[in-house]
Amino acid sequence: MDASLLPVAGVREPVGPRAGERFVVRGGGCGMAQLHAGDAITIVDPEGLQAAHLFAIDVTGRPAGAGLGLDGAEGESLSVVLAAGGEGATDIARLLSARGVDPAAQKAVPVLAAQEEPGRSVTLTSATDLMVVISAPGVAMAPDEQAPPTELLVSITRIPGAEVPLPPPLGAVKLDLRVPAAEARVYTVKAGDYIQIIDVSGRQCSDFLAFDAAALERGQEYGLDATTTRTLMGSAYPGPGLHSKYYDERQVALVETIRDTVGRHDTFALACSAKYYDDMGYPGHANCSDNFNAVLEPLGIKPKRGWPAINFFFNTGIDHTNALTMDEPWSRPGDYVLLRALTDLVCATSSCADDIDSANGWEPTDIHVRVYDGAENFSKGTAFRMNAEAEPRLTRESAFHPRIAEKTRNFVEYRGFWLPTCFTGEGPIAEYWACREKAAIMDLTPLRKFEVTGPDAEVLLQRTVTRDIRKLTVGQVVYTALCYEHGGMIDDATVFRLGPANFRVVCGEEFTGKWLRDKAAEWGLKAWVKSSTDQLHNIAVQGPLSREILSEVMWTAPTQASITELKWFRFAVARIGGPLGAPVVVSRTGYTGELGFEIWCHPKDATAVWDAVWAAGEPKGMKPLGLTALDMLRVEAGLVFAGYDFCDQTDPFEAGIGFAVANKDEDFVGREALLRRKANPARKMVGLIVESNEDVGHGDPLYVGRAQVGVVTSATKSPILKANIALARVDVAEAETGRTLEIGKLDGLQKRIPARIVPFPHFDPQKTRVRA
Repeated sequence: MDASLLPVAGVREPVGPRAGERFVVRGGGCGMAQLHAGDAITIVDPEGLQAAHLFAIDVTGRPAGAGLGLDGAEGESLSVVLAAGGEGATDIARLLSARGVDPAAQKAVPVLAAQEEPGRSVTLTSATDLMVVISAPGVAMAPDEQAPPTELLVSITRIPGAEVPLPPPLGAVKLDLRVPAAEARVYTVKAGDYIQIIDVSGRQCSDFLAFDAAALERGQEYGLDATTTRTLMGSAYPGPGLHSKYYDERQVALVETIRDTVGRHDTFALACSAKYYDDMGYPGHANCSDNFNAVLEPLGIKPKRGWPAINFFFNTGIDHTNALTMDEPWSRPGDYVLLRALTDLVCATSSCADDIDSANGWEPTDIHVRVYDGAENFSKGTAFRMNAEAEPRLTRESAFHPRIAEKTRNFVEYRGFWLPTCFTGEGPIAEYWACREKAAIMDLTPLRKFEVTGPDAEVLLQRTVTRDIRKLTVGQVVYTALCYEHGGMIDDATVFRLGPANFRVVCGEEFTGKWLRDKAAEWGLKAWVKSSTDQLHNIAVQGPLSREILSEVMWTAPTQASITELKWFRFAVARIGGPLGAPVVVSRTGYTGELGFEIWCHPKDATAVWDAVWAAGEPKGMKPLGLTALDMLRVEAGLVFAGYDFCDQTDPFEAGIGFAVANKDEDFVGREALLRRKANPARKMVGLIVESNEDVGHGDPLYVGRAQVGVVTSATKSPILKANIALARVDVAEAETGRTLEIGKLDGLQKRIPARIVPFPHFDPQKTRVRA
């Protein structure tokens, strides 16, 4: 096993240096890397207040801090760090044991102190070959605390001329196969085994073929069929999750996608062929189809002038003119697709030979294939990046997932987490009515949480959000927008005030935390913005009976409001079941338009919290609720959704949340633009009653005659209103209540559906239910 292989949280996942030479050490966890003489390692604390400890170990297993120029200062032993059980600890302990290294003999050297500012870093150069373990020390954060351990960013600069390393293997490797640039290789895979196809240097396409091995032995060729796959999976190409399989022409699944760190591939075009290069003026050019023919010929597989392959990392699309377009791949060094064989296979993988256009970034490079045993247990996931520079993080399960997975297999990736769309044996309609008439429980862990603290915390938020934070009292929550200078929205959020200089921002975008941190640095404010998403997982309990249910579950101290006393947009610190129960924060907030609460806890307490709420709620008719039903509820209630009802080209007034822009006399980001846009509105958010039962959806254009005057932002069939309803952004000249517009279908002109403008929101516009 490679020294940089660090499976995380019980699943094998690399958190050591990959071909990009960067990796992340999660807060409270640790990571490992292999250094050679002359290599430099840089450790960055991006959020501030996070210590970094380093253990240097030489090839004999002895402490070797001097090899990095570190003095003899010693802290806790590595055995204590590993015993704490943070991310990566279990597998580092196993690896050190296999190498005969005694963790108790390794002592930490602090290289970054916890009191340092965001962005502080340290760079160390190795004088010899070393293993290093980097620790981001910290303890579990209680829901009413604000000191989460946060991530460290680690990068390694190799000596000039050093070979670009492969990412560490995900497990025990059965086959390590390099496919040189512009060549192809053939290999066999047993049913159940995993195939990892790695882009070694980035921006390199890799065509993939797979044949049913048993059928080949009978003289029959059944390989992957892109058309069958697209039809059965309902997408341009399968991804990790429920709809993950690639099929042959018999509609038999041959492989399934387990992981994908890129998210952009092609199933429309052939593997490149001689004809393509002949037509472009490059006769005799190497090509993937001929390369496949050469390696498959010994197996008796018939040649093709152009192979209909699965083209991993090939960046194609269909544009508005119906043309098949192509650009450089999204893949970066070390990115990969992980497949699982569903039967014995004969596979072929190419490194695409195209060097005459941008398909491979103009320079073909190597592809690497690894095969792992089917006994391995790899998590499923798609890579999520906070921004273009961030390291990928695979889709993860919330701490409530074990309980939810008992009730459904219908999960989708949502902002880096697996969330249920609906529940087996219930379905969205039943879940919806449970929330409207009784109660529902749902997992909303993907919300991003940030602890904003420090003497200037109030100033930072006052200058960055649209609400007047100075009016927010301790124990109160407020809904707000955050905007760019031009008035376009970054995000919407709820802000909790935990103390005079203590706030918690709960929002949708991970970028929001970085933006706040950047603003604090720009203005020289003494305020810290620390991510606590991994320390706070949360469920919502919504519906008319939610107060009654939680009154049986929650204990609050005399200094805190009880559940029955808790007012709208207030929160309390509580415990489950009694004064010694699991600590939680409970807020009277939600996203359904019903009386409801949200419960925030540390992941270690999540199953206990779920079990207690479920035990109290199930006898009263409470049901679990998925994303499909949640969308019905929030559209009825006029609650906006990022990417649908607002974006960076939409101001809060156009998004229908102008009430969240306070008339405060202090400057804040976007204030002048918002004043201008409020005085001269161009578009308005309205409600629509659609005079048809035909489906309408996000992006459908709205017309008056031939002129487009607006767009549908969200839509649903409302069970309680017995109507097809929508939210829409409309030109103010055409936004009068009672006016009838037309929704354009097909090309927007051939088919029109009438829709009448009605007051917004559709359901309970006076908010009587949430205020109850």
